[in-house]
Amino acid sequence: MSEVIRKKYCVNGEWKESKTDKWMPVTDSSTGEVIAEVPCCTAEEVDEAITAADEAFKSWSLLSLSKRTQYLFHWRNVLVNHLDELTLLCSKELGKTLNEARGDILKAIEPTELACSVSYLSQGSCSMQVTTGFDTSTYRMPLGVVAGIVPFNFPAMIPWGWMVPLAIATGNTVVLKAASFTPLTSMRIMELFYEEGGFPKGVVNLVTCSRNESEMFLTDPRIKAVTFVGTTGVGKHIYSVAAAHGKRVQAQTEAKNHALVLEDCDLESTTNAIINSTYGCAGMRCMALPVIVVQESIADRFVALLKKKAQAMKVGCAYDPETKLGPVVNAKHKESILNWIQKGIDEGAELILDGRDIVVPGYENGYFVGPTIFDHVTPEMEIGNREIFGPVTLIKRVQTFEEGLALMNANPFANGSAIFTQNGYYARQFELLSDGGMVGINVGIPVPSAYFPFSGNKESFFGDQHVLGLDGVRFYTRAKTVTKHWYDENSRKKAMDTWEGTVER
Repeated sequence: MSEVIRKKYCVNGEWKESKTDKWMPVTDSSTGEVIAEVPCCTAEEVDEAITAADEAFKSWSLLSLSKRTQYLFHWRNVLVNHLDELTLLCSKELGKTLNEARGDILKAIEPTELACSVSYLSQGSCSMQVTTGFDTSTYRMPLGVVAGIVPFNFPAMIPWGWMVPLAIATGNTVVLKAASFTPLTSMRIMELFYEEGGFPKGVVNLVTCSRNESEMFLTDPRIKAVTFVGTTGVGKHIYSVAAAHGKRVQAQTEAKNHALVLEDCDLESTTNAIINSTYGCAGMRCMALPVIVVQESIADRFVALLKKKAQAMKVGCAYDPETKLGPVVNAKHKESILNWIQKGIDEGAELILDGRDIVVPGYENGYFVGPTIFDHVTPEMEIGNREIFGPVTLIKRVQTFEEGLALMNANPFANGSAIFTQNGYYARQFELLSDGGMVGINVGIPVPSAYFPFSGNKESFFGDQHVLGLDGVRFYTRAKTVTKHWYDENSRKKAMDTWEGTVER
């Protein structure tokens, strides 16, 4: 058994011992072994992180766009150089396969590349001679200190892709609350940020704490914006409290993404895409595809093929290169998934593939749940409408396109949706009428690249501007509009009217 390492928190570029008496365990999801403990930082330590970010903002916000871009270009290369190391660390603490974990790191690098174009993306607008002798310009200005509250399922992509790059590129400073279940990847990137990235002290700070301490982010006047990913209940709370305190809020919350499979689809390709999207990352992602709405005419064939392919997946140690489905994050989360499976049985859904009793030789204490499939899930069943966040697939049967679309749009969540068809008319109608904020046409995981916003709707998002793309730039900046006039011989002699020359008729 390896030594359990007690981690520190990072303020002003320094790693500090916490004075807390509460420590939170981090496990290797494949073995169940505790590999580290992280502090539940005290309120004073969280305040220290906010203070450091607030102080750093004074100089970082005044640094030229050119200099900030140079930091980010270099930082992108640091992440690339440590890709393999970070991939393995992510795989161990979270349970993602090596391929999935590598994607997590790459999806932190991609937004960093986007942020390198901040000189262009953050341009304002201007017009000369708006009225005679008056010019007007609008600039995009940084907000101040941004708080990032991070979920467990993407320890690289979300804090270091969705949150940090555009925030610091636009001149803000950041306090990250890393996820207590999976903080190690984020902490290692934090180490690299200063050791090899060479950033000025305090630009990014990192703590681990409980919900009690993180409430400070919602009320402290030095925090100007809060970006959050997590459950809908917590997201609503963050949005209401932080917005009431005058802060920008960006709350990405739960999902129950549905796919509509029509009878004219390419059945083999469709099933392959759904296997990937429903079981990838063991279902622990808000863009998973857990509900398949399939046209009755092909439902039996589809379900049989899906079951066959799911049974063929190798379930195993996350960092075994042959593994196709790794463990879930920890014992508590596994128990939650098992309870949902039992609920599906109790509600009367037909369990046609049961992943509850799977055992991986040599990893008997790992948190494994095998592929699980329920058929004949009806609209009133809670299992088909609530987020499970595990490798559980629900089949809902419909007769027509119109019935399927209506069933999908009845769900309170609208993160993503997909349709599998070769019919252009139905594909276009789906694109037009689906409530999903991100829509896939024969694409199971319609996650856009960083150049476009991650645009969930309904109960899947609370806020005004989404992460990434131009939405992200606008979220992290405020408009400053400047009107200028230089006196000449004529204007110097004129009497001033109420609107100082800015109204001209």
